[in-house]
Amino acid sequence: MKKLFANKWVKFGIVAFFYLLFVIWLQNWWLLLGLVIIYDIYISKKVHWAFWKKKDAEKQTKTIEWIDALIFAVIAATIIRLFFIEAFTIPTSSMEKSLLVGDYLFVSKVSYGPKMPNTPIAVPFAHNTMPFTTDTKSYAEWLQWPYRRLAGLGKVERNDVVVFHFPEGDTVCLNQQAQSYYQLVRRYGRDAIINDCVLDQNGTPHRGYFGKIQSRPVDRRENYIKRCVAVSGDSLQIIDGQVFVNGKPQENIGDRQFKYLVVTDGTMLNAAKLEEFGISKEDRDASRYIDPDMLDYVEGLKDVDANNIFIYPLVESNVEKLKSIACVKSVTRVARPKGLRESFIFPHDPKYNWNEDNFGPLYIPKKGDVIKLTLDNLPLYRRCIEAYEGNSLQVSNDGKIIINNQPADSYTFRMDYFFMMGDSRHNSADSRFWGFVPEDHIVGKALFVWFSTDKDKSFPASIRWSRIFKGID
Repeated sequence: MKKLFANKWVKFGIVAFFYLLFVIWLQNWWLLLGLVIIYDIYISKKVHWAFWKKKDAEKQTKTIEWIDALIFAVIAATIIRLFFIEAFTIPTSSMEKSLLVGDYLFVSKVSYGPKMPNTPIAVPFAHNTMPFTTDTKSYAEWLQWPYRRLAGLGKVERNDVVVFHFPEGDTVCLNQQAQSYYQLVRRYGRDAIINDCVLDQNGTPHRGYFGKIQSRPVDRRENYIKRCVAVSGDSLQIIDGQVFVNGKPQENIGDRQFKYLVVTDGTMLNAAKLEEFGISKEDRDASRYIDPDMLDYVEGLKDVDANNIFIYPLVESNVEKLKSIACVKSVTRVARPKGLRESFIFPHDPKYNWNEDNFGPLYIPKKGDVIKLTLDNLPLYRRCIEAYEGNSLQVSNDGKIIINNQPADSYTFRMDYFFMMGDSRHNSADSRFWGFVPEDHIVGKALFVWFSTDKDKSFPASIRWSRIFKGID
């Protein structure tokens, strides 16, 4: 058997077979030319492909061996990350308590089919910026491929935990990358961002707050992770924090948490007890920072001493436990009333009085859908038509909708869209803030947590042993 696998024709046959399967998967028939290279490597040996080492040398130096190993590792890791599986970390608390800050997880690219890169020429393992720089792009923009996805094991389904490219990440202010450029424009105005100048409370200008403005192709936008609550073709509505899809309440999947206003008799809650409820040090430190407007729309709190009110994120199973503590007088979930408009909520239009807890109804577009366009529903789908599907769109002075220089009263969608939400419903910038996620932004499905650390503790107590190799619901 050992002699059999040492035969050059057997080696060639095995490698050629798997390479041929790979080409069929990619459906790029130009890659069949690679069979000529494989034949030469194993059979004819006319070309010295490993140019960095001496040909026919019986023994290579340690340096050459290290170069060999490094080249193999880079190629193998790049292929694995691009086509099969990639490691991600959870940087924010938007998915708590299903996923925690400090979780390291693997994301499957084959679950939905790996997406071919839009910018194929790039520095390996650098996402959008060169290491040790703040604004040097790690990819070449002169070559960009159109969206293409290979065959996968399935499609995005409701309640999947999905990694995707941030839809509003096509433009960023480099000094404020954690914030949406479009939210910054709505808050400060486009002129302030272009001039890189913001005024403080005293009207004093401060320059350098926003930094350089940079555009990014789809595959170089920041990666987000959320739960898909509605797929293309669904209708979604949120009523008092409860998600309804096609008229039915969302399944109880994952550990959803909401913010609660906790009234005590003036006693500070014990930090160790709060930690038992999964409330991080960051949330404990922020528990006194309560938006005064909340006290107006949360019943029974107008006459309560503000010093006795705290705000904590809690999963529903911990609410009754918190109420049982002697010094706790009441625990009330934050719920913005219906009709209260929050300007930072999609679609950012005065026609829609939507907020985080009362949102919709909203139809999620499906590829091939034809919708009737009106001035009323245009704010819902305008970004899909313009930014995601690359059309020009204007509204004439007499109220007519013009798409690609032609009057239009309907539109046919070319992609599927999805609605994503974080399990931490009051601490997640998600589709309620920026709308739909197009199919060409989907990266993969979160599979399992392979390691986890608690930033509030020191090593080795920081290791969350119970979360290692934990599946993701």
